[in-house]
Amino acid sequence: MPVQDESMSESPRTVIIGLDGVPFGMLKDFAEADVMPNTGQIIRDGFFAPMRSTIPEISSVAWSSIITGTNPGEHGIFGFVDIHPDSYKMKFPNFSDLKQAPFWGRGKGKSVIMNVPSTYPVSEMNGVHISGFVSIDFEKSVHPKSFIARLKEMDYRLDVDSQKAHSSIDLFLEDLDKTLEARIRAYRYLWEGEDWQTFMLVFTGTDRLMHFLFDAYEDKDHKYHNDFLNHFRRIDEVIGEVCSKLTGKDSCLLLSDHGFEALEKDVYVNHLLSSEGFLSFKQNSERKLVNIDMATKAFALDPARIFINQRGKYPAGGVEGGDRERCLKDLEGLFDSLQIDGRKVIKYIYRKEDVYSGPHLGSAPDMILIADKGFNLKGSMAAQQLAGKGPFTGKHTYQNAFLLIRDKRAVSDFIGDHPSVIDAGRLIRFLATGS
Repeated sequence: MPVQDESMSESPRTVIIGLDGVPFGMLKDFAEADVMPNTGQIIRDGFFAPMRSTIPEISSVAWSSIITGTNPGEHGIFGFVDIHPDSYKMKFPNFSDLKQAPFWGRGKGKSVIMNVPSTYPVSEMNGVHISGFVSIDFEKSVHPKSFIARLKEMDYRLDVDSQKAHSSIDLFLEDLDKTLEARIRAYRYLWEGEDWQTFMLVFTGTDRLMHFLFDAYEDKDHKYHNDFLNHFRRIDEVIGEVCSKLTGKDSCLLLSDHGFEALEKDVYVNHLLSSEGFLSFKQNSERKLVNIDMATKAFALDPARIFINQRGKYPAGGVEGGDRERCLKDLEGLFDSLQIDGRKVIKYIYRKEDVYSGPHLGSAPDMILIADKGFNLKGSMAAQQLAGKGPFTGKHTYQNAFLLIRDKRAVSDFIGDHPSVIDAGRLIRFLATGS
């Protein structure tokens, strides 16, 4: 990977490359096996470490923490879904709900931001912003709007069509490749055509691929094993291309927002709460959040965020303030003792005060669960069983995201021995804005 002469760039730039969901061990494996030789070179020359995700370990929360350098209690995003205050009505938080400015809203330089999850709808900013999933309307996904026509000419896709995987893996992989190639065309166009100071590019097809085909990574005889590797080979080519365009003064970070591992069983938290008497519904009603009754002590939202049904906070709240602590202890006992096939299901049980701080702590779930190896926690209300298995073969993990920094000298006080995505976000903010 040749490095350009430093005289070609007047001031240092910052480049962030995201590989959604890619675990530390997988990246290390691919680098050592020469599947990703360009990434391997950066690992040998730079700083490479496993990284903790956010709690919960989902993209909307993690990427919001990365782009702001703050925890959910400060930026206000706790999941892909939430509920309106004083109600049980669902809402879907988006970029306009983010309570902290992203790093590109803090600095003076121009930024190009591509495909960062949970940044829809885009807003006014100094530069170019193309939002990532969940992006609903193309017109609201691009700033400035003058780029929309050009992106459509490139066949740019806001996300992979994952629904295709439910009927045909071959069609899914075809769409995955087309989405990646369009992403690459757009990055090259903006890299060369815009005068930028910070460039952020996130590849999210990696997450989609691992959800449906994590078994193809683990099994070298799997029909789609080479397809899995080829997706990473293509991304590595782009990483090498990007690094060849950087000077020695420029900063370059690669990171993931959470890790991944094989999925064995989905576990339905609300089914457990219902069967153990913590959750109940109005008579002759559907098992929906809006239909819970005053006998309910707790309910869960995806993936495993537990809310105490407190009086005065929710319409059918029946738990008095003084009973909250007793309820939490009862839940801790329930979740700590939960086993399936003789195996412990819950690895970590956190109260909100343990993991969040800031002005939006009151909006946080009362308790958050992290599953043990192989188990995937889900918040479906309608599930008729404790455990099952859907089409996914891979699941998110909290512990083994990765952080890779091209120049060891760029590692600052923000990055300790056990970094988190919030630490990485603070470093990114510092490199991009100086504050």
